[in-house]
This record gives sequence, C-alpha cells and structure tokens, in this order.
Amino acid sequence: MIRQKYKRSRQREHILALLRSTDTHPTASWIYDQMKQEFHNLSMGTVYRNVNILVDQNLVKKIGWGSSYDRFDANTDTHYHFVCHKCSSVFDLPMDVIEGLNEQVTKNTNFKVDEHRIDFYGLCEDCRELN
Repeated sequence: MIRQKYKRSRQREHILALLRSTDTHPTASWIYDQMKQEFHNLSMGTVYRNVNILVDQNLVKKIGWGSSYDRFDANTDTHYHFVCHKCSSVFDLPMDVIEGLNEQVTKNTNFKVDEHRIDFYGLCEDCRELN
C-alpha cells in the first residue's frame, strides 16, 4: 500500500502529543475537549480527519469495540487491553504478547494472519472496590 504524504499540521502534532501523554485510550470527543482550549476554531471534523491521518501513518491505532465510538492509542506496539464492563475504561495490560500465535493460527487454518488483538473484559480495580 502506498502511503499518502501529508503536510505538516500543528493540530495533528498536538493530537499526537496528547495521545502519547495519556494511557486512557481516549475518544475523538475527549481529544476535541482537550484541544478546544488552545485551538478555538477547532471542529470535530478536524479532529477526526487528523486522527485518521495519524492512523494512516501508523503513529496511532484505532481501537473499536463495536460501540458507537472508537478509541485511539499512541502505543502501536502489539499489546493486550482490559476493558471494564462498568466504567468502560481501557487499560494496557503489562504482559508479554503470545509469540507465534499468528503463525499457529495460519498453520491451523486457511487464513494468513498478519496481526491479532486480544482484549480482556471484567471489572477494573476501582469498580471492584465499589461492588
């Protein structure tokens, strides 16, 4: 796939820095709220356009769980996530990636696996304490 070249954008650089500064896996709406203070004429369309360019440049990953909104992650290394059923928070899991899993699935099926994603679901520490 040929990657399109993009002009430098101060807003895009700010979005990338913002995403790299948090481990909360924010939504576009959260990014918009954070940036609106500095970029008064910012629109949600601008946020979406720039975040999608960052995804296209492999600087950010888009994480969708079938809900009405995507979340974004500046950690593009393969890693696993935990999603809280109660508060919907998303956490990176500090565990090793299962090496050879892509090859094992490719070997045992007719699929060619390039990457995988494993997500765990349950209650986060804060929500467990509330129960």
